Amino acid sequence: MTNVALQLEQSVEAEVSPSFAWDWRTDIKNWDDPPAQFQLDGPFANGSRGMTRLPGREPIRWQIRDVRPGTSFVIEMPLERATLAFEWSFEELSTRRTRITQRIVLSGDNAPAYAHDVRAGFSPTLADGMRKIAHALETAARSTPGNPRTREIV
Repeated sequence: MTNVALQLEQSVEAEVSPSFAWDWRTDIKNWDDPPAQFQLDGPFANGSRGMTRLPGREPIRWQIRDVRPGTSFVIEMPLERATLAFEWSFEELSTRRTRITQRIVLSGDNAPAYAHDVRAGFSPTLADGMRKIAHALETAARSTPGNPRTREIV
């Protein structure tokens, strides 16, 4: 990555299997960040495009890239001579516990022009947002009785 102007990172652990975490997080109907609404055109795969809608603003367009099923993916937003990337990774701690990491990376020749706004927009809420995702994952797993992805394989 060239010209990185800002990088924020937060990890959480969730009492769910890595495959459950992956399947849940890559289904955008589970992306809950009001008032934002999310749309994906096509499957959750390399090259698929989506958008985020916020009241009173133009849609924010993004693309999925670097999908490594079960392991990681990147949501990339182009900016003027810069890129804002949301890098997600899923690390198996056990068959029923997963570490989920989100790294936000602002890079490019013009990235410093966006650094203040990106930091102000994401840094104060990143930890709470990741805890919210872990809680939602665990709630979803509990509400799926008998789901083999939530049980430890003996």
